[in-house]
Amino acid sequence: MSLMQELNDKALRLGVPLSAHLDLTYRCNERCEHCYLDHDDHGEMTTAEIKDLLRQFADAGVFFLTLSGGEPLIRRDCFEIIEDARSLGFNVKLKTNAMLIREKEALRLRALGVEQVQISVYSDRPEVHDAITKVPGSLERTVKAIRFLRSQGLRVTMANVLMRSNRGDTEGVHDLAGKLGAHYTLDPTITPMMDGNTSVLRLRVDASEISSYFHNPSLVGDVESFCAPPAAVDAQVLEGLPCSAGHTSCYVSPYGDVYPCVQFPLTCGNVRQQKFLEIWRDSPQLAEVRSIRLKDLTTCSSCTHAGSCTRCPGLAYMEGNMRGPSTADCEKSFVRTGITTAGMLARKGSPTLMPGLVQINPTPPLTV
Repeated sequence: MSLMQELNDKALRLGVPLSAHLDLTYRCNERCEHCYLDHDDHGEMTTAEIKDLLRQFADAGVFFLTLSGGEPLIRRDCFEIIEDARSLGFNVKLKTNAMLIREKEALRLRALGVEQVQISVYSDRPEVHDAITKVPGSLERTVKAIRFLRSQGLRVTMANVLMRSNRGDTEGVHDLAGKLGAHYTLDPTITPMMDGNTSVLRLRVDASEISSYFHNPSLVGDVESFCAPPAAVDAQVLEGLPCSAGHTSCYVSPYGDVYPCVQFPLTCGNVRQQKFLEIWRDSPQLAEVRSIRLKDLTTCSSCTHAGSCTRCPGLAYMEGNMRGPSTADCEKSFVRTGITTAGMLARKGSPTLMPGLVQINPTPPLTV
């Protein structure tokens, strides 16, 4: 067993939120066509409120802290918040489009000891990337920032969200990441807006097209293993947890709302009204999430894919039932293995791919 697995297992036994994701703002200097956020400011937490929350995180046992947005660097206090987080001992990951990072900012991130910077890059072609972000020159600025960050020895991950408009550019972004010395991930995920609006799903790549990515060794590694038929489901598998969301990880919005995960919009409390630890320990919504085992899942508990499917309970929740199947993950499991899922049979009675409410979502994203 790896050290990380031991740490996760201990956090689970003790009820510790080992990882927290905090969005500092939903405001952004890009307007990406696939984004699921409302970019208006409806009353973000103040610097003092965020610093107080960081101390509450530390008291609760959080160690891994992801700071994101929107674009977190839009906040003038972003570096002050990062500095405070590091002084409390958090392992900090920053998610950004990097358009506001120049040499000075890269130097400061290195000085603060930020563990990793994740940056969205949608294409190696400016005309495609900039059309997605709706900001002319955004790719050039982002790539310059990656160079600054790498020159300071910072770990950079280039995250490539796959959609119709950039589906031919995965190899180009992969090669660009290699030239820049960055890690690369590909995530074919288009999710509904946080308010449930599904209009952005028109951007998704058809599930049948995903097969070529799942069978690309440069993206998934051992294709034979990745696309192998699902293993037998036994009693131990059925007693397992569907996901770490709400068990060892959580998400807090810029307005203080607490959710099991950024992709699981079930409001569990608000840190402006209660202490974080009270919400973490006593929220009825989190208690419900934690009560669910694989054996309790509608349809999925009888599926041959139960032990290998990366079903997201948040995406299932957005489809109407956190205990039900996720269309996205049903499709992904079928495309990956060629074996029909119970969810697909329940909906259609055949392995024909469904239009679906959400796009297939490898969890974690495909990486190289």
